[in-house]
Amino acid sequence: MLLQIENYESFIAAVLIFQLIPGPGTLAILNATARNGVAAGLGAVVGTLLGDMLYMIAAIVGLAAVMSSHPILFQGLQWFGAAYLGWMGLQLLRKPVAAAGAEAASRKSAWVYFRQAFAVSLTNPKVILFFVAFFPLFLRADASSLTLLVMMAHVTVLSLLYQAGLVLAGNAIAHQLASLPLVGKLATRLAGVALLGFGIKLALDNR
Repeated sequence: MLLQIENYESFIAAVLIFQLIPGPGTLAILNATARNGVAAGLGAVVGTLLGDMLYMIAAIVGLAAVMSSHPILFQGLQWFGAAYLGWMGLQLLRKPVAAAGAEAASRKSAWVYFRQAFAVSLTNPKVILFFVAFFPLFLRADASSLTLLVMMAHVTVLSLLYQAGLVLAGNAIAHQLASLPLVGKLATRLAGVALLGFGIKLALDNR
């Protein structure tokens, strides 16, 4: 156990699985890389991470207040989180997955793609709901605020490594992923199964 993170290995595995879900941020990163190379892709990565970080900070501030003054409500959040993960898994198993085609574009600076990815991240406010549901699943009610910060750092570092890996794979792979809808579909379905399994497992652990 690292600090007061419960089921540390499951926490790391869950964060990695979430990266497989091809959301708006992932598409923005692949699009930037395919159009204007590594610098543009890394700019989009930073924009996506910054937007997610703002939502994580908002989530942990609220969770810290709940943990210190309302332990019963915190336990309710844990049950809500397990149900939310299961619901997300079912939605991913049911949703149609469309291919994202890349359009021709003139070269733009990394700053442009940073701003675009940051805007995409901020226009997805359900992210804060996700973090409010996700973090309590791996915390004890008496965990300190420092533990929340460590969890946020884990999510940020793992997201950075994964997203930077997508960028460093280069324009060729980005184009291949865009032209192979089965790749995105398979990743989405696998993530759905994993999330559903995590929701059930964590609900049983919280009994």
